[in-house]
Amino acid sequence: MGKNRSFAGDVWQFLKVSKAWWLTPIVVILLLMALLIIAGQSAVIAPFIYALF
Repeated sequence: MGKNRSFAGDVWQFLKVSKAWWLTPIVVILLLMALLIIAGQSAVIAPFIYALF
């Protein structure tokens, strides 16, 4: 509790300790969706992302 960890470190520690490896694909998909949303805000990349859907 004395260490100052990041959110990602806490999630990784939770996955290791609780052996909840089934959560890993969910976390990865959420991160990819967040990156897609952030990239969609850029006017340069937006036409390429719209073409995917």
